[in-house]
Amino acid sequence: MRIRTTGVVAAFAMALALAGCGTSDEPAETSTDAAGGKLVIWADDKRTEALKPFAEKFGAENGVTVEVQAVSKDLQTNFVTASQQGAGPDVVVGAHDWIGNMVQNGAIDPVQLTAEQKAGFNETAIAATSYNGQLYGVPYAMENLALIRNTELAPEAPKTIEDLVATGKKLKADGKVSEILCLQVGDKGDAYHIYPFYTSGGGYLFGTGADGGYDPSDLGVGKPESVEAFSKIAKLGEKGEGALKRSISDTNSISTFAGGKCAFLISGPWATADAKKAEISYDISNIPGFADGEAARPFIGAQAFYVASKGANKALAQEFVTNYTTSTEVAVALYNAEARPPALTAALDQVKGADPDLAKFQAAGAEGDPLPAIPEMAAIWDPFGKAEAAIVGGADVKGAVDAAAKTIADQIK
Repeated sequence: MRIRTTGVVAAFAMALALAGCGTSDEPAETSTDAAGGKLVIWADDKRTEALKPFAEKFGAENGVTVEVQAVSKDLQTNFVTASQQGAGPDVVVGAHDWIGNMVQNGAIDPVQLTAEQKAGFNETAIAATSYNGQLYGVPYAMENLALIRNTELAPEAPKTIEDLVATGKKLKADGKVSEILCLQVGDKGDAYHIYPFYTSGGGYLFGTGADGGYDPSDLGVGKPESVEAFSKIAKLGEKGEGALKRSISDTNSISTFAGGKCAFLISGPWATADAKKAEISYDISNIPGFADGEAARPFIGAQAFYVASKGANKALAQEFVTNYTTSTEVAVALYNAEARPPALTAALDQVKGADPDLAKFQAAGAEGDPLPAIPEMAAIWDPFGKAEAAIVGGADVKGAVDAAAKTIADQIK
């Protein structure tokens, strides 16, 4: 579904004593003298390697020990579970849509950035990492999907999904590609990647309230609009055009494109490294929508640093997150580890001149939807994805959508 955490297995159980801490809305301490002078950070493998030099520098400057540990999978789940057991880290690094679930489980504290610090970040990134009027994460990167096109096979960007399919089918008939489109579906579906097509078809996940935030009481899955959207998606599936296939998954969509076996890939900034390595000539543009539909709107997400509410050294954690990860040096290093557009404006300005892909991804996400960070979003991923996979495989659309809607509604009651 979304960006997955991978890497070496972390030392999961750590004997961390709970620090005496106030409520989550109290101002964070800035002194680093408390709780034994040790900071533990959990991240995925790419972030871990990029952060280690800065962690060592922070430790040396503050006279403390800093450990950056990689978690192999299910980082959010492992963090929340460890937090409840008093055995978690002080800082965790992950996606912004975790926030609602982590706050609901009392796993993270608000972070205390000054107005001047906040002004240095992309406004959407700050909005994405805020919840119930409080900032809960320091964002370091932005991300959204776009259409990545092999320009040797498809010189022109398709204006509509229908144009894309027609070009892909012709290339396949001519023996130049083996797939019409590389959009990961897999056996369990992928709500994140199919969302732009779903929105173009008129579907929505949650309505919005008077404050502009997502309203979990207005569930779009199961509404006529969602059935209509999935009906359009079904026509692209295995019993239709064959553009969407369960055999294209998170394990092979990018490699299939990088191998020149499809002209079109719908993916994010993380996909370009493989294309460059394979010396594929590519361009990046907006994901096209259906000819008679709405614009295809990808999710807009942010990656961020969070302070664990039950960490052993919350003062150190606040100091590291608010006054260290906000530096241009750290943001650029994380960008170099994986080329997602930096959320810090100064860092983006520093790297975008050498990487034209950044501006193209930003343009492709200009009209996107913020990835919901409300706790109820956790109920969407699995049922929605399974409905997608079934429909792509030829299942009855209304039956699959209704089943997903019931499962989701039962979970968010």
